[in-house]
Amino acid sequence: MPDSQGRTKAIVNGRLALPDRIVDGQALLISEGRIAGLVAPAAVPPEAEVTDAAGRLVTPGLIDLHIHGARGYTFNDATPAAFAAITAAAASAGVTGLLATTATGPLDQLEAALRQAAAWVRHGIGDEETRPLGAQLLGVHVEGPYFAPSQAGAQDPAHLRIPTDGAYARLLDYTEVIRIFTYAPELPGALALTQRLVRSGIVPAAGHSAAREEDLRPHLDAGLRHMIHIWSGQSSTIREGPWRKPGLLEVSLVDERLTVEMIADGKHLPSTLMRLAYKCVGPDRLCLISDATSGAGLPEGARFRMAELEYEVRDGVGMLLDRSAFAGSTTLLNRMVRIVIEQVGVPLVEAVRMATLTPARVIGVDGRKGSLDVGKDADVVIFEENWQPWRVMIGGVWLPVAAHVETGRQ
Repeated sequence: MPDSQGRTKAIVNGRLALPDRIVDGQALLISEGRIAGLVAPAAVPPEAEVTDAAGRLVTPGLIDLHIHGARGYTFNDATPAAFAAITAAAASAGVTGLLATTATGPLDQLEAALRQAAAWVRHGIGDEETRPLGAQLLGVHVEGPYFAPSQAGAQDPAHLRIPTDGAYARLLDYTEVIRIFTYAPELPGALALTQRLVRSGIVPAAGHSAAREEDLRPHLDAGLRHMIHIWSGQSSTIREGPWRKPGLLEVSLVDERLTVEMIADGKHLPSTLMRLAYKCVGPDRLCLISDATSGAGLPEGARFRMAELEYEVRDGVGMLLDRSAFAGSTTLLNRMVRIVIEQVGVPLVEAVRMATLTPARVIGVDGRKGSLDVGKDADVVIFEENWQPWRVMIGGVWLPVAAHVETGRQ
């Protein structure tokens, strides 16, 4: 059973990751499930429950805006068991909040996933009788089914749709739980979808798209403000006669109205491209996402499913069975933070920010999550040097060690 939120807690002897610096020699106080402040160790209340971080890095909980599954399950499965397994796997990687991300599939399946997500959110983070503690579900990222066939990647082509069919209204019956909705802006009827999403308070996002810059302009003016997984499922510059026509990629790199996702598993993008995205977009608009599939946590060669298609874990990444394209990552977010530090050269505080405060801002929860500021939810992770979590706290509650056990189906 988890411990109580009520008792004041203190984390001492840690290196505290603030948005702009690392602080040593201070204790982090937690009270009533929230960050209460930084104090000198001598000022820790004598009645506080003290955790000695022993020099480890203490960060805000990681936030993953784009995760489809883990340990053999996907959110499209739309079952309590699937949601429990995925949120537990995410928590084992130091992710304390996430968006349940759907994949293109039959509308009935997507509606079922949204219903399950809405029920899960209503239960909060800690109903031990029905599920183990895991990462908090912050909402849903609807990825598809409105994609360009030429950029569909691993999304199931049998279930792609165009917005003029009006079927997205069925998905938007769950507006209260949808935080991001991704689609191809060049499709017929997509501008009306952008406008509807903005009115509903949902982040409109472009992805799996063959759009040119000219296709994007009216959407940007209407409120489109997010791009998913840069370089993956994105159009780039084409030539028409002597004219170069920019695509989604170039707009992602230069338009300051946009926030941008990057899969930093070291497989989807080489370090040169990750470095280019970092230099162009910067840590306050570029957020790390796992794009993890049900293959995350499964061994090399394991088969896994996403919606109605089957894929394989190969060379540490998800692959189509014919190996013609990637099928999402099999890496969780903590390892991606390490990769951008070690392979891309991103400073530690900025790498942490790209996986905490920046994604929190994308979905508008930065007032209560994403940093160790006073008054925010006490979502805290203590990391070992290899970026494996030593302890994970959500809402002021330390997760039990059992939450880190790697289990799943194959």
